[in-house]
Amino acid sequence: MTPAIDLLKKAKAVHRVHSYQHDPKAASYGLEAAEKLKLEPAQVFKTLLAASEKGELLVAVVPVAGTLDLKALAQVAGVKKADMADPAAAQRATGYLLGGISPLGQKKRLRTFIDESAQQFPSIYVSAGRRGLEVELAAELLAQLTQAVFAPIGRG
Repeated sequence: MTPAIDLLKKAKAVHRVHSYQHDPKAASYGLEAAEKLKLEPAQVFKTLLAASEKGELLVAVVPVAGTLDLKALAQVAGVKKADMADPAAAQRATGYLLGGISPLGQKKRLRTFIDESAQQFPSIYVSAGRRGLEVELAAELLAQLTQAVFAPIGRG
């Protein structure tokens, strides 16, 4: 499977894996997942990587229908500034390809922040580590497994 699913199994964490046929021409991997799995986009979350002014990589988990508020992320992370991370650096640090980056089972333990909107759902969906593969789990469980902090980091 993937490092994300291996981690969930090892932790004996309650989760469900959902797969769909990924279309390489899809404009948005996250919205494609919501559409193909017939899910509310607000309940499907994308994993983005940002870099602080000192080069620290930060993981942000936000709804696929919105965007990441980099200023809010910088503030909650206690850094001066955050910009989107270089895609190659994101892939190296996580061990996942773009479009399939999971917040779970990353190569390096990075500070993780989950948009607080995740807490309103009994379960949320995040990438399971490959395009076309999503994992459903409780937001609280995701936060526990990634040592994440909930914060208002999403927009729209």
